[in-house]
Amino acid sequence: MPETSGTGSVDQYAPLPSGMTICFRDIGAKTDPAMLLIAGLGEDLTFWTDPFVGSLVTRGFRVVAIDNRDVGQSTFVAAPPPGLWRQIAARPRGDAYALADMARDALGVLDHLGLSRVHLVGRSMGGMIAQTIAATAPERTLSLTSVYSTTGAREVGRPALSTIRLLAAPPARTRTAAVRAHLRLTRHVAGAGHPIDDAAEAAIAARGWDRSAGDPAAGTARQIQAIQRSGDRTAQLGRITAPTLVINGDRDLLVHPSGGVATVRAIRSAQHVVIPGMGHHIPEALVGPVTTYIAQHAHRVGEGGNHVRIP
Repeated sequence: MPETSGTGSVDQYAPLPSGMTICFRDIGAKTDPAMLLIAGLGEDLTFWTDPFVGSLVTRGFRVVAIDNRDVGQSTFVAAPPPGLWRQIAARPRGDAYALADMARDALGVLDHLGLSRVHLVGRSMGGMIAQTIAATAPERTLSLTSVYSTTGAREVGRPALSTIRLLAAPPARTRTAAVRAHLRLTRHVAGAGHPIDDAAEAAIAARGWDRSAGDPAAGTARQIQAIQRSGDRTAQLGRITAPTLVINGDRDLLVHPSGGVATVRAIRSAQHVVIPGMGHHIPEALVGPVTTYIAQHAHRVGEGGNHVRIP
């Protein structure tokens, strides 16, 4: 049954020629420039919170947010997930999909909606997917904003050992356990400068669990191997011509800030914003600043100012 959020958005579904069905929400005036939001590892579209989406809509954008494959209401693939040892050794199964497949899913949603060009915004793994779209489908890309993401090069953007230990914990098998695991990880990676709201985060995790059309742990494992199968994408990022903004914090324990630096170096004329105290999370206190950076970047592109530096 379709779910409605506080922004008035409703779950909709795009059946794709590949056999995937991708769930999305389409919020804002259809006459406004379109912005595609792509969430991170294991995150469904509701991890883009109502205040975040609402801020972008208020700033004049039609916002389309998607559930990637293997999360939320989108298709969960039938292939078995990789075991923990494969994930640690970065040895994907032979039937693993790649970030390029997830990028094609996103483009399929745009085709379904009849959108020829959009502003791309992705965070973490979603940033990698958005980068892939910008590199392989420049004709569909108005601008790119990559938030606390990286290039896939093994020497940059690596998680802290403390984070790896948390990620290696046995997967949650109940709603209560999923909420606890989300709170534990988010408290760890959010950055001391911007503590999380436990009640708000618990609600986000519970909603994500309730919306899942499949096994969240298996889906996340398959997404991890999609990242690993895609390898070092630095050369691919060098082909991006869309105006690009890279945002990250200086306290990220999941994707080390070196990933943001490497992304800026790889993409010609990319702009870089480092937010002091920010980790791998966008708490409510940072919704205003982050959406301001994104909106300024996209609007300046729309006005033809492709290389106007954001202060």
